[in-house]
Amino acid sequence: MGLNLTQKIIKDHLLEGEMIPGSEIGIKIDQTLTQDSTGTMAYLQLEAMEIDKVKTKRSVAYIDHNMLQQGFENADDHKYIQTVAHKHGVYFSRPGNGICHQVHLERFGVPGETLLGSDSHTPTGGGIGMLAIGAGGLDVAVAMGGGTYYITMPKVVNVKLTGKLKPFVTAKDIILEVLRVMTVKGGVGKVIEYTGEGVSTLSVPERATITNMGAELGATTSVFQSDDVTLSFLKAQDREELWKELKADEDAAYDETININLDELEPLVAMPHSPDNVEKISNIKDLKVNQVCIGSCTNSSYLDMMKVSKILKGKTVHPDVSLVIAPGSKQVLNMLAANGALADMIAAGARILESGCGPCIGMGQAPATDAVTLRTFNRNFKGRCGTVSAGAYLLSPEAAAVSALSGELTDPTTCTTDINVAMPDKFYINDNMVVPPAEDGSKVEVVKGPNIKPFPLNEELKDDVEGKVLIIVEDNITTDHIMPSNAKLLPFRSNIPHLANYCLTPCDEEFPKRAKANGGGMIVGGDNYGQGSSREHAALVPLYLGIKAVLAKSFARIHKANLINSGILPLTFINMADYDTISLDDDLSMDNVLESVKTGKVIVHNKTKKLDYEMNIELSDKELKMIIAGGKINFIKNM
Repeated sequence: MGLNLTQKIIKDHLLEGEMIPGSEIGIKIDQTLTQDSTGTMAYLQLEAMEIDKVKTKRSVAYIDHNMLQQGFENADDHKYIQTVAHKHGVYFSRPGNGICHQVHLERFGVPGETLLGSDSHTPTGGGIGMLAIGAGGLDVAVAMGGGTYYITMPKVVNVKLTGKLKPFVTAKDIILEVLRVMTVKGGVGKVIEYTGEGVSTLSVPERATITNMGAELGATTSVFQSDDVTLSFLKAQDREELWKELKADEDAAYDETININLDELEPLVAMPHSPDNVEKISNIKDLKVNQVCIGSCTNSSYLDMMKVSKILKGKTVHPDVSLVIAPGSKQVLNMLAANGALADMIAAGARILESGCGPCIGMGQAPATDAVTLRTFNRNFKGRCGTVSAGAYLLSPEAAAVSALSGELTDPTTCTTDINVAMPDKFYINDNMVVPPAEDGSKVEVVKGPNIKPFPLNEELKDDVEGKVLIIVEDNITTDHIMPSNAKLLPFRSNIPHLANYCLTPCDEEFPKRAKANGGGMIVGGDNYGQGSSREHAALVPLYLGIKAVLAKSFARIHKANLINSGILPLTFINMADYDTISLDDDLSMDNVLESVKTGKVIVHNKTKKLDYEMNIELSDKELKMIIAGGKINFIKNM
């Protein structure tokens, strides 16, 4: 039996374990990336481990999230990241150079290599044939130090693409269809591998759109083969020497297969408030639009922007619509400016934002009260756009542009404009916004502003754990709920004590006050707790507030790993009905914990209700040692 592509890349990087789905494996990481929202913590942790110089083939620190400089905080963080990167062997992508995933695809991605990033959309790199995985900042810091990255060996799902997309049907519609079929938790513990004749019809940026939003499936990552299409892209980026052919064996086996006929796809849209709430655009009538946002790491490539400019050229944005466009990188923006496409966008009435994450992560451009906002982004969780009452819809750049002109959600196949755009033979290449690391890092002074506070550390696990139930939340709670990420709070991502005042406040405004008054306690959650962003702040802030355990029906992969890294017990209900018997302020306790966690079963006593709950705690041998040590940093120090 042959190997699929995922297995081939893992085999080439396997350091520990066997490729048996469900078992723990350790893999070598070739490249890392960080961004400024998660990067400060990652580099503080790198410094705490006393690593002089990173051991990866390439590590890059990007500034793309915290771009609004209303005070000193963001600028201070940028200075810290630039100096710490310069000292420790990390390339630094300056503000304005672009969104990490778009730039990394253009300038640094290498087929067949592994990439670990402190951003959940790191799987974008799968579009160029990388095994690219999102993780918490601490896991990335360990990888930068040369440490092995441990994951559960995933199952591999074959999404087989046949046929060819019709005009105005896009890669965004492919991933929305996959989300419709699999749901936001359908990819947990899996890698999504795309095969079939339809793959060769998709450009690298189109493939990257699909792998980017694989994060919304909860998947470990997504990957495409490296073929002639990949070679053409790398040639155009003047990096063809890095290309190698990569594909699954003809007799490769998969754990699951999903068939998608591209000929039959129609333009789709994800309705509020979940990326898997997918509907055909043609089925939605008379939906007035207030705002349209085009960009993000999902859909801000040169090809995306050129198609938008062709649709807008010579026309005017509807008077009731605010249209904002953010090209994904300086390379894209330079090319649009040089060929006149940027002028066409501006003439049509588009507002041009700098090359960064911007409204996708709630950093500006919050829509009006009760507004309808169409976005080419990857997430539409309630309130993520900055306005809780607004409804955010996810769709392709083509559908977004057509709708911006009409003033209502419009099927783009009704458009008669020719939007055929060829992949450039040569991209405009100018890496002057990437600062290489110092040859001698010992001479570099790391600059830390007053907003940068130490990250919290846990204590060794005690044999008796107790605390009150501080909050009970429903299914699909995101890291945006646990640690809100908006324009007001993003500047404080280096200041855990300040962020603690906002933890879980979208669910219960009294939670921080209750946690402090009780000296910590327990969180009770539903299914898929912690979905969304990789931000480890959603574990570090609860740690700071004294959270000892989270009892949930199930966890999202990255958040569970971040809880373990912080030494917080991730417990899952065996009997789901137990969830319904727990009330706010119930007193919970666990005894003989040190032995119980080794068995994988923990008994939680509800002293208030006089009930006992048998809970699972699924830990690998190394995760068990981390939990007992009180987190990954303590575990590393003990070693």
